Amino acid sequence: MRPAHITAVIEQEFSSTQQGYHTPVMLWGPPGVGKSQIVAQVAENHEVAIVDIRLSQMEPSDLRGIPFKNDHKVEWAIPAMLPDAAVHGAAGLLFIDEITSAPPSVSAAAYQLILDRRLGDYRVPDHWAIVAAGNRQGDRGVTYSMPSPLANRFSHYEVDVNLDDWAGWAYRHNIDERIIAFLRFRPDLLFDFNPEHNPVAFPSPRSWEFAHRALHKFSDQPLLLPGGLEACVGKAAGVEVFAFIQSLENLPDIDAIASGESQACPDEIDLQYAIATALVTRALRASGDTAILGNIIDYANVFKQREMGVMLVADLQRALGAELFAVPQFADWAEKIGDILVY
Repeated sequence: MRPAHITAVIEQEFSSTQQGYHTPVMLWGPPGVGKSQIVAQVAENHEVAIVDIRLSQMEPSDLRGIPFKNDHKVEWAIPAMLPDAAVHGAAGLLFIDEITSAPPSVSAAAYQLILDRRLGDYRVPDHWAIVAAGNRQGDRGVTYSMPSPLANRFSHYEVDVNLDDWAGWAYRHNIDERIIAFLRFRPDLLFDFNPEHNPVAFPSPRSWEFAHRALHKFSDQPLLLPGGLEACVGKAAGVEVFAFIQSLENLPDIDAIASGESQACPDEIDLQYAIATALVTRALRASGDTAILGNIIDYANVFKQREMGVMLVADLQRALGAELFAVPQFADWAEKIGDILVY
């Protein structure tokens, strides 16, 4: 399931805690596809706390608590890491990450917490949703087979990668436009992981964020930049993205396009992707300026491939939302490409 749909599922599960219909969610997927970020984004959207528990780093007693004597009885000290309405808020997300990397003795301690929302005398606050995530056994990570009793306590979703969803996230988080443009040009490199080869560095949504950081750290050190990119996404993808970035010197003036000045569209497809991505970034900086947004929509008609203009406006809508529909040029553009949209 694509990340946007997974996000909608978790949003609904979080809301369902108010009506008592919540079912714990298990997210499956290879490393680096953004499982943790999806959960964090839902918490951010609702401005609630997220309590992140890594079972792979725990002993059974870490979750159950430490026993202590109280008169003639033995009681359990509740771990401070578990959600507490007085400390963390009345609503939130309990995120159990790396659950498939936990040894069976630890995962067994989580059975009651996940299904019954309690551990001994401890109870998960009513309006807290429970989400877990882990890698599949074929992903070459440190994984254990999930016991059937534990698996039966979840609804299960597999997280796929989707370039449109990733691009929307990347624009919102100020990922370098050159990285976004490259992946629009080479979408197959958003995620390229073959567990049989057991690679150290490989392209993934997570590692492209690392490449974004490398681009800013080493952009003024040309001898280090190629190696910095390869260290994040692997040698083959690193070489390609570096060559792509070097080719962008031939881009037209993006600010001139935003100002409404006439600028020719290059013939090279990679440069057209770069223009489209740069214009979305420029539109984000000019959010609220309908004149600039209108000029950018007008340029969508300049692309020789009409589909490129559709991609530009679609990315604008993902980045800006309904604000785009109020721009006068949008209706004219939509009428001109109506046959493509219908097709």
